[in-house]
Amino acid sequence: MYIFLLVLTVAAFGGLQGWRTLFNNFAVEVAGLNGAQMGALQSLREVPGFLSLLAVYVLLVISQHRLAALSIVLMGVGVALTGYLPEYSGLIFTTLLMSFGFHYFETMNQSLTLQYFGLQQAPLVMARLRSMGAMTNLAVGGVIWVLAPHLEYSSMYLIMGALAVLLGGWALTRDPTRSDLPVQQKKLVFRRKYWLFYVLTFLSGGRRQIFVAFAVFLLVERYGYTVQQITLLFVLNNLINWLLNPYIGRAVNRFGERKVLTLEYSSLFFIFSAYALVDHAWAAGVLYVLDNVFFNFAMAIKTFYQKIADPGDMASGMAVGFTVNHIAAVVIPVLGGLAWMVDYRVVFFGAAGLSLLSLVLSQLVNPPAQREIVAED
Repeated sequence: MYIFLLVLTVAAFGGLQGWRTLFNNFAVEVAGLNGAQMGALQSLREVPGFLSLLAVYVLLVISQHRLAALSIVLMGVGVALTGYLPEYSGLIFTTLLMSFGFHYFETMNQSLTLQYFGLQQAPLVMARLRSMGAMTNLAVGGVIWVLAPHLEYSSMYLIMGALAVLLGGWALTRDPTRSDLPVQQKKLVFRRKYWLFYVLTFLSGGRRQIFVAFAVFLLVERYGYTVQQITLLFVLNNLINWLLNPYIGRAVNRFGERKVLTLEYSSLFFIFSAYALVDHAWAAGVLYVLDNVFFNFAMAIKTFYQKIADPGDMASGMAVGFTVNHIAAVVIPVLGGLAWMVDYRVVFFGAAGLSLLSLVLSQLVNPPAQREIVAED
């Protein structure tokens, strides 16, 4: 199962990174999209994440590992077709195709990881997969850097999409499953005892959207970062993530979810506050890198769920978690954009407030009684 998920993770991160790296230039230079159309496309791209809860019902007719592999094939097809449908309606179609594939794979990826790897193994596996994803992003950036002067957008999209389809096709020929694991619920399960997981996941999604939607915008709009400088930051982030993620997984095992999340939320409180208070371009760049690093600590929310959840609730829990996380993706960019028009500091002070609330709630994570119950089970 580890090799199975590792191959599909490479396909998922490679396809998404390639799509994202080229998309803005392709949309402007080839498709001729305006700002309103770009904004609508970015919102539509998050809709499949919001609908991840429907993955549970797909499991009525197909197994989890098959759905994971088919999702990568679907994502690859969406990426491959992007360059051949360079109009607004065509990009809506290919963007939704790519996004449904990526989000449904991620839902199955998290579910299978929590099912097939024990309490000590799961944080390490999650960390290694994220580290491999970061390495894949670096490789894709290098490939595009080399190919861009020589190939058209359509050819580059086709190459990256075809590679994802091939890896997904390989996975369709594998069966890494075991028959001795608990059968997963084939319906959505909402339980009161999971409330803390739901709330922390929602708050994490809100902070993440502020980071994605407004942090880079701040660097460009306020501090005048160039394309080359932003690209350098992306490379630096992926390099750090590649090196650091394995240590984060070990920290979850050594110190526990509560301490890891406490460090994340307290750090993010100061980072988001600093976004609003600093007035130097280099300092804002440092904050962006630190911001990206601490968001990797959020894997502790999922391992917390693994410790408190019934074994048959893993698939449903990850599907519900993905949907809860993406509720913020629909709301935050709109509200943040309105707040930005008043004062950009309001956006980041709001994120600091969400971090502070998460910090308070994280003190309820993994009390000794829950660990004893899990150990007895």
